[in-house]
Amino acid sequence: MTTTTSPPIETAPELERRWWSRRRLLAALAVLLAALAVGLVVANPFGGSPKPGGGVVDNTSVTSLATVERRSISSQTQVSATLGYADPGTIAAPSGTAPSALMQAQQSLADANAQLRTAQATLASDERALGQAQAGLVADRRKLAVDCAGDNAGESSVTGGSGSAGSAASPCANDAQAMSADEQNLTQAADKVASDRRAAGLAATGVSSAETGLTESQAAATVGGQTSTYTALPAIGQVVTRGRTLYAVSGVPVLLLYGSTAPWRVFAAGMSPGRDVAELNGNLRALGYGPGLSGDAFTDATAAGIERFQTAHGLAATGRLLLGSVVFEPGAVRVTSVTPTLGAAVQPGAVLGFTSLRRQVTIELDAAQQADLKLGDPVVITLPDNSTTPGRVSYVGTVATAPSLADQGGGGGSNTPTVEVDVTPTDPGATGRLDQAPVNVAITTASVKDSLVVPVNALLALASGGYALEVVGAGGARHLVGIQLGLFDDADGAVQVTGQGLQAGERVVVPAE
Repeated sequence: MTTTTSPPIETAPELERRWWSRRRLLAALAVLLAALAVGLVVANPFGGSPKPGGGVVDNTSVTSLATVERRSISSQTQVSATLGYADPGTIAAPSGTAPSALMQAQQSLADANAQLRTAQATLASDERALGQAQAGLVADRRKLAVDCAGDNAGESSVTGGSGSAGSAASPCANDAQAMSADEQNLTQAADKVASDRRAAGLAATGVSSAETGLTESQAAATVGGQTSTYTALPAIGQVVTRGRTLYAVSGVPVLLLYGSTAPWRVFAAGMSPGRDVAELNGNLRALGYGPGLSGDAFTDATAAGIERFQTAHGLAATGRLLLGSVVFEPGAVRVTSVTPTLGAAVQPGAVLGFTSLRRQVTIELDAAQQADLKLGDPVVITLPDNSTTPGRVSYVGTVATAPSLADQGGGGGSNTPTVEVDVTPTDPGATGRLDQAPVNVAITTASVKDSLVVPVNALLALASGGYALEVVGAGGARHLVGIQLGLFDDADGAVQVTGQGLQAGERVVVPAE
C-alpha cells in the first residue's frame, strides 16, 4: 500500500477546537462517537488482525459507506451583510450667479456704458470749446501784431468839447487786453478738457470692470436663485435615465446627462475646450441632437445641438446651458431621498440622494479576517427568501473602522473594528429589488487543492484523543486508520484528512441516513 503526501495542515487539537466552536455534530453522530469511544477504551484499535465483516468493537449502529475522494476543498465563513444598490451619491443645486444677480451685472454694464457715453460727449464738447479758444487766441495775436507795429503803437485818439479832453486806449492796448483774456479762456478750456479726459478714462475703466463682472456672472449663471422655487420633485425609488427630468426649478426642468465630470461653468460659445464640453457633445450625439458631434470644443454644431435639445424639452432655444440646468452622473440614477419640498426656495446644497442601478452586497467584515479575502474571490449569497445566488468580491477595504456608540446600541454592542467588503452578485436579477435587505454571505477563507476529503460524519473520536476512520478493505474487512484533520467545508459537510496508507477511492464507514 502506497503512502500519499498531503499539503501541510494544522494539528488536530487546533482544528478540533476550531471545529467544535463552529458547529455541533448531529445528535446521532454524537451518540455514535460516544459508543465508539467506550469500546475503544477497552481495546487497542490499531492492534491485532482485521476482523472480516466485524467492524468496530461495540459498533451496533446502522451504518453506510462513503468514498475517500481526492479533490479541492474550501473553508467558508458565514457573515451578515446588507443587500442594496451601489454607488450612493448626492445631486446638489450649484452655487453661482442667481438670475437676479445676473440682471444686476447686466444693469451695471448698461449704467457704465451710459456714463462713458456722457463723459465722451462732454469731452467732445469741451474739446470743441478748447479749439475755439485756441483759434481766438491765434486771431488776437495776429491783430496785436498789426496794431502794435511802428508809430501806431503809441497813438491815441482824443475826443471831447472845448476845455475838456477825453482819451481812449489805443488799438494796441485793447488787443493786448483781449489777448490776455484769450489766454485765460484757453487755460480754463484746457483744464476742462484734461478733467474730461480723466473722467472718460474712469468711465472706460468702469465699463471694462462691468464687462468682466458680467462675463464672470454669465460663466457661473444658474437656473435658480433665492426667488426661485422647486416646482417638481421625483418620488423615492424613481429611476431617471439620460435626457430625463430630475426635478424642476420655477418650471424649468433639470435634466440628467451621463458623464463623470461635474459641470462647473456655463456651456456657451467662446468657452475654452475641456472634458466637460467633450461629455456634453457625447450626450447630444447619443440623444440624437448632434449627429457627428465629437471633440472637446464648443462649436457652432454644439450650440445648434443645444438648441434642438432645449426645444425638445419646451425651453427657450438659447444655445447655452446655465449651471444647474443639466446634471452629469455616470449612468441612470435611482432616487433614495429628496431634501426640499415642493414650493421651497432654491438654495445651494443637496436636492436628491441617489444610487446607481448596480446591485451590491456590503459586508462590515471583522478586520482580523481582511487578509483572508482578495478581489475576485467567489462567495455565496443567501437571500431573505433563503434562496442562494453566487457573487464575487469587488472591493476590500484597507481602513479599519471602530463602530460608534450608536452602532453599538448605546455601548452594549461589539466594538470590534471592521473593514468594508463589497460583493457584486453574478446574476443581479436573481437578487430582486430589495434595498438595505439583510442577507448572509458564505466567504471562502481558505482552500486546498488535491487533498483527500471525507464526509465529516465519517470521523471517529478516539478515547486517547485524535480521530480515525473505519476503512472497509477487500472482502469487507474493516480496520481503523488514524488521521489528522485539515480544512472543514461547512457547506458541503466535508473535511480534509491525511493518514498513513489512506488513499483516494477507499471506502469508509459513515452513519446511515
